[in-house]
Amino acid sequence: MSSDPLDTLAPSGETVFDYDRRHLLTYAELLDAEKDGIPWQDGALEILGIDPVTDASRAQACWDSHLARARWITGAGLRIAIAAFGEQARAASHRRR
Repeated sequence: MSSDPLDTLAPSGETVFDYDRRHLLTYAELLDAEKDGIPWQDGALEILGIDPVTDASRAQACWDSHLARARWITGAGLRIAIAAFGEQARAASHRRR
Protein backbone atom coordinates (compact mmCIF):
# COMPACT_ATOMS: atom_id res chain seq x y z
CA MET A 1 0.00 0.00 0.00
CA SER A 2 1.25 3.46 -0.88
CA SER A 3 1.96 5.91 1.94
CA ASP A 4 0.09 8.52 -0.11
CA PRO A 5 -3.60 8.57 0.88
CA LEU A 6 -6.00 7.03 -1.60
CA ASP A 7 -9.00 8.89 -2.93
CA THR A 8 -12.17 6.84 -2.84
CA LEU A 9 -12.31 7.02 -6.63
CA ALA A 10 -9.26 6.76 -8.86
CA PRO A 11 -8.91 9.21 -11.74
CA SER A 12 -10.67 8.28 -14.94
CA GLY A 13 -10.41 9.22 -18.57
CA GLU A 14 -7.46 9.21 -20.94
CA THR A 15 -5.21 11.59 -19.04
CA VAL A 16 -2.50 10.36 -16.68
CA PHE A 17 -2.19 12.30 -13.45
CA ASP A 18 0.48 12.62 -10.78
CA TYR A 19 -1.94 10.63 -8.60
CA ASP A 20 -1.45 7.69 -10.96
CA ARG A 21 2.34 7.90 -10.68
CA ARG A 22 2.13 8.05 -6.89
CA HIS A 23 -0.09 4.96 -6.82
CA LEU A 24 1.62 2.72 -9.37
CA LEU A 25 2.59 0.25 -6.64
CA THR A 26 -1.02 0.09 -5.47
CA TYR A 27 -2.18 -0.51 -9.05
CA ALA A 28 0.35 -3.33 -9.41
CA GLU A 29 -0.76 -4.90 -6.12
CA LEU A 30 -4.40 -4.77 -7.22
CA LEU A 31 -3.60 -6.45 -10.53
CA ASP A 32 -1.59 -9.15 -8.73
CA ALA A 33 -4.41 -9.73 -6.25
CA GLU A 34 -6.93 -10.07 -9.06
CA LYS A 35 -4.65 -12.47 -10.96
CA ASP A 36 -4.19 -14.55 -7.80
CA GLY A 37 -7.95 -14.72 -7.18
CA ILE A 38 -7.81 -12.78 -3.91
CA PRO A 39 -11.34 -11.78 -2.83
CA TRP A 40 -11.84 -8.04 -3.22
CA GLN A 41 -12.71 -7.73 0.48
CA ASP A 42 -9.32 -9.11 1.49
CA GLY A 43 -7.58 -6.90 -1.05
CA ALA A 44 -9.47 -3.82 0.07
CA LEU A 45 -8.29 -4.36 3.63
CA GLU A 46 -4.70 -5.40 2.87
CA ILE A 47 -3.90 -3.23 -0.15
CA LEU A 48 -6.18 -0.23 0.17
CA GLY A 49 -6.35 -0.13 3.96
CA ILE A 50 -10.16 0.10 3.97
CA ASP A 51 -12.20 -2.25 6.13
CA PRO A 52 -14.92 -3.77 3.94
CA VAL A 53 -16.98 -4.66 7.01
CA THR A 54 -17.16 -1.20 8.56
CA ASP A 55 -17.00 0.79 5.30
CA ALA A 56 -18.35 -1.58 2.65
CA SER A 57 -19.51 0.93 0.05
CA ARG A 58 -16.27 2.94 0.15
CA ALA A 59 -14.15 -0.22 0.08
CA GLN A 60 -16.01 -1.59 -2.95
CA ALA A 61 -15.94 1.74 -4.82
CA CYS A 62 -12.24 2.25 -4.10
CA TRP A 63 -11.38 -1.31 -5.14
CA ASP A 64 -13.42 -1.15 -8.33
CA SER A 65 -12.21 2.26 -9.49
CA HIS A 66 -8.53 1.68 -8.70
CA LEU A 67 -8.55 -1.76 -10.31
CA ALA A 68 -10.21 -0.31 -13.41
CA ARG A 69 -7.56 2.41 -13.50
CA ALA A 70 -4.78 -0.16 -13.12
CA ARG A 71 -6.21 -2.15 -16.02
CA TRP A 72 -6.42 0.97 -18.19
CA ILE A 73 -2.85 2.07 -17.41
CA THR A 74 -1.46 -1.36 -18.24
CA GLY A 75 -3.70 -1.81 -21.26
CA ALA A 76 -5.17 0.85 -23.53
CA GLY A 77 -3.49 3.68 -21.63
CA LEU A 78 0.02 2.24 -21.55
CA ARG A 79 1.44 4.46 -24.27
CA ILE A 80 -0.11 7.56 -22.67
CA ALA A 81 1.16 6.52 -19.22
CA ILE A 82 4.72 5.90 -20.41
CA ALA A 83 4.82 9.29 -22.11
CA ALA A 84 3.34 11.04 -19.06
CA PHE A 85 5.66 9.36 -16.57
CA GLY A 86 8.62 10.21 -18.77
CA GLU A 87 7.57 13.87 -18.87
CA GLN A 88 7.15 13.93 -15.09
CA ALA A 89 10.61 12.42 -14.58
CA ARG A 90 12.23 14.94 -16.93
CA ALA A 91 10.46 17.84 -15.21
CA ALA A 92 11.59 16.61 -11.79
CA SER A 93 15.15 16.26 -13.06
CA HIS A 94 15.18 19.84 -14.34
CA ARG A 95 13.83 21.16 -11.02
CA ARG A 96 16.73 19.53 -9.14
CA ARG A 97 19.39 21.27 -11.21
